[in-house]
Amino acid sequence: MRSKEILKQALRLKPDERFLLVEGLINSLDEPDRSLDAIWAEEAEKRLKAYRAGNLEGSPMEEIFREER
Repeated sequence: MRSKEILKQALRLKPDERFLLVEGLINSLDEPDRSLDAIWAEEAEKRLKAYRAGNLEGSPMEEIFREER
């Protein structure tokens, strides 16, 4: 089935059915990349260990999120 035919059929659906279809399509494009997740998890562990060992300083949350004036 071609894309244009699928679109024509999708437009005949009820609004809630179209919403579910769109949501499913968007979710299919947003699949997590397990290799990137592993890299970020490893980096977070390194930073936590460095902080706990006193080799890395932290910043107060209030300071980080303070608006520049």
